[in-house]
Amino acid sequence: MEYLLFVLYLVLFAWLVTKVKFYTSSGLTKPQLIILFLLKIIAGIFYGWIGIYYGGLAQMWDTWGYHANGIIEYKLLFNHPHEYFTNLFQDPYGDGVTKFLGTTDSYWNDLKGNAFIKILSVFDLLSLGNYYVNVIFYSFITMLGPLCIFRVMNDVFPNRKSVILVATILLPSFLYWTSGIHKEGLIFTGLGLIIYSIYFGTKEKKFGLKRIIAILIGLLLILVLRNFIIIILLPALLTWLISLRWPHRSLAVFVGLYSLFIVLFFLARYINSSFDFPQAVVTKQQEFLKITGGRTTVPISELEPTAISFLKNMPQAFSLSILRPYPSDVKHILSLAASIEIIFLLVLFLLLIVFHKNGIQSRPLLYFCLFFSFTLLLAIGFSVNNLGAISRYRSVVLPLLVIPMVALIDWNRIRKVFHFDINNKYNI
Repeated sequence: MEYLLFVLYLVLFAWLVTKVKFYTSSGLTKPQLIILFLLKIIAGIFYGWIGIYYGGLAQMWDTWGYHANGIIEYKLLFNHPHEYFTNLFQDPYGDGVTKFLGTTDSYWNDLKGNAFIKILSVFDLLSLGNYYVNVIFYSFITMLGPLCIFRVMNDVFPNRKSVILVATILLPSFLYWTSGIHKEGLIFTGLGLIIYSIYFGTKEKKFGLKRIIAILIGLLLILVLRNFIIIILLPALLTWLISLRWPHRSLAVFVGLYSLFIVLFFLARYINSSFDFPQAVVTKQQEFLKITGGRTTVPISELEPTAISFLKNMPQAFSLSILRPYPSDVKHILSLAASIEIIFLLVLFLLLIVFHKNGIQSRPLLYFCLFFSFTLLLAIGFSVNNLGAISRYRSVVLPLLVIPMVALIDWNRIRKVFHFDINNKYNI
């Protein structure tokens, strides 16, 4: 019965991806859409398999824990429907709503898991509690994020469709972490909705109701599922919008406003103690340091809530979030894959330096991608010391860095150079 249900839903949703207008308007053919959908499902199934057979070693228990709690919540709908529809809005701590960045006794800290479990319980109504059928639903919904970014980048970098498509679909860690049943897929979908709606809304000077709703849904997904990203995203969006008024000076706008944001980050607590952002990062780091069970946990220097401490720890933070795991950090198949991917991305970066070419339609968007992504990576590096968690957290910004990188590499020039070398070597 379970296999039949899986096949029926697979056929149905594979057909639907060729009928949904937003998907079919992406510029991708129907076979390409189906291949993307199937790749996400395969990655999602592999994610679930890793969670069963490799979970303890790779710290992958969460996905099946969410699934089990989703079934409990699904049963709650039939046994106690009033509680099912209201428990998401209850604060068991009394003052937990006020602890927006809190890690203990915080309504917001609990909300990210509770909301995701609630979403899975809705899936369970259709899947009858089958994890792998839920992967189909999740893949169908989270295809929206990559297609949003693909459409934006395809417009920003004209005539680069092939490399943009490959960078969108085949970036291993992005495909893996955003296809498995965890929060990253929905977070990236929210991010994609926001970027797509703002980019085309400002370009066409038209913000209709659909785009406004898409932006609000995107912000809500990020707020609920990983609220600290909102604090990083909103300044980036504001700077992007301001820079559009002076597109030729957009880099100066980003540098100037981000310098102001850095000052506010450290001084806001003197205006209101609730805005003690440095202490929130320190507290988050301390919570991760208490987790000692993971094999990919690495020793780090502890932060203090001062500007000097953050400055001293910045190289460590960038190393953690951008360069690790090193080959020497490899403990299992996931860390091996992550290490190989980082080496590959560093090679791409070197190719960009040597074989760079022009051809970008929106520098403000490019600077948004760079400043937002590196700020988020820095925040991850400051607060997280588990390499597995770092790989998962950073996956949601990798396309914003990798797609522009591959789009700005002169691949034709590379082919000519290597073709010339091969011809000389073999006297062709």
